[in-house]
Amino acid sequence: MAEYINIRGQSIEVVASDPANPTLGQIWYNSTSNTLKGEGYGAGSWATGNNLNSGRRGLAGCGTQTAGLAFGGYPGSPPQSNATEEYDGTNWVTSPGTLNTARAGLAGTGTQTAGLAVGGGTPPVVGATEEYNGTSWTNSNPLTTIRDILTGTGPQTAALAFGGRDTTPAPTGATESYDGNSWTASAGSLNTARSALAGAGIQTAALAFGGWDGTAATGVTEEYDGSSWTSVNSLNTARENTSGAGTQTAAVAFAGYDGSYIAATEEYDGTSWTTSPASMSTARSSVGRAGTQASALIFGGAPGALTATEEWTGAAPVTKTITAS
Repeated sequence: MAEYINIRGQSIEVVASDPANPTLGQIWYNSTSNTLKGEGYGAGSWATGNNLNSGRRGLAGCGTQTAGLAFGGYPGSPPQSNATEEYDGTNWVTSPGTLNTARAGLAGTGTQTAGLAVGGGTPPVVGATEEYNGTSWTNSNPLTTIRDILTGTGPQTAALAFGGRDTTPAPTGATESYDGNSWTASAGSLNTARSALAGAGIQTAALAFGGWDGTAATGVTEEYDGSSWTSVNSLNTARENTSGAGTQTAAVAFAGYDGSYIAATEEYDGTSWTTSPASMSTARSSVGRAGTQASALIFGGAPGALTATEEWTGAAPVTKTITAS
């Protein structure tokens, strides 16, 4: 067999130093270090952050990893919480602005200074909608379909709410869009009605995944185009009371419950889900969340009423030395 040194110039570029901006899949031979190198993806990872001031499960969140917002939830004993906390990338600070309607199982979306709290249970189940301006919460018009354990996505003035458990109670596929003032029901409902699901994306390009279909935890994933939902490839690990972040073509799923608490993390590329080798330090469900596929934040959750916070750094391009082993 010919040695690499005799064939290296035929199909692989020879360079004296590594390329400044290599593309994924690119391979080259570094003649200075005498090494074969390539550009691939490194694994994502979880890191421990500082705890919430108030432990709770079934809370909601929004914002980013360095400017997150946590609100509502169940502290482990009645009543439901109306507490709001802000995260600066290091610490949680309790906001003087509390929800007007204390509740758990609500959806959250938007940013730290323009957040949206939707639905939930006090009990009973409510359709209450509130807007946060960075200081205080203001009541807005309620959902058309009253429900809890739903999810939402998008900015405060163009949000989407879908799934959940209605007043029957039963899983629902109802989908509603918000224009910054009121909710409008979409003609397109989820193909698989479910509660305790997760979502990502925006009002016209959303992703729904996981949840409880009334019988079991599911890995069902659906994409929304602004008018209708289409079923796509499922999660590798079916889960309810799950969460996630990102966009329709670049999402991350984490936490959940399938008879036991889940630490597994999965990433979506617009076609299929891939299980990450990195799992959360604390397996849990019913968490709050913020961020993107590349930089996410989770906090709180069950069992009990957790305060634990973890920060996710997604898989990113990395230069690797190619060896025979």
